[in-house]
Amino acid sequence: MRLADLGSRICIMGPSNSGKSTLATAIGRASGLPAIHLDQLFHLPHTDWRPRPVAEFIALHDAALAGANWIMEGNYSRCMPQRFARATGAILLNAATSLSLLRYLRRSWFGRGRPGGLEGAQDSVKWEMIRYIAVTGRNNHRRYQALLESYGIPTIELSTAGEIARFYQSEGLSR
Repeated sequence: MRLADLGSRICIMGPSNSGKSTLATAIGRASGLPAIHLDQLFHLPHTDWRPRPVAEFIALHDAALAGANWIMEGNYSRCMPQRFARATGAILLNAATSLSLLRYLRRSWFGRGRPGGLEGAQDSVKWEMIRYIAVTGRNNHRRYQALLESYGIPTIELSTAGEIARFYQSEGLSR
């Protein structure tokens, strides 16, 4: 399956720090579709990743979904039903936990101006995020697979760093 087979409303999902934001930005740049980063909708700008009130996040999420075309990256399970109802395709990443942890530390220490970053915030290492990456989040892949299958959404799965790199190359994307 190719990127063109996914249509004009694409969800990108996967573990924290698996490359969702970078991929969404690359696809958006190549296709002209707006990239929507759910972390930016969920968290307040100019904070150390402080969440918005839930109702405010859901309103921002649903307003973004109303757009005719988009690349939306992020998980946020509570909003998946309405997102999948509008999506025309999905990309499911599954980076190794060790790679996700390494990327998290690197972005926290050196990640100024990264795709999907929070406006006016500086990333910092948080033990709860390390625990989420290492324990909680790594078991979501099968659940996401089943959800996407139940909605019948065409899906490209990229399960290794090599597969992701080959996808960038085959689709003519640049990071």
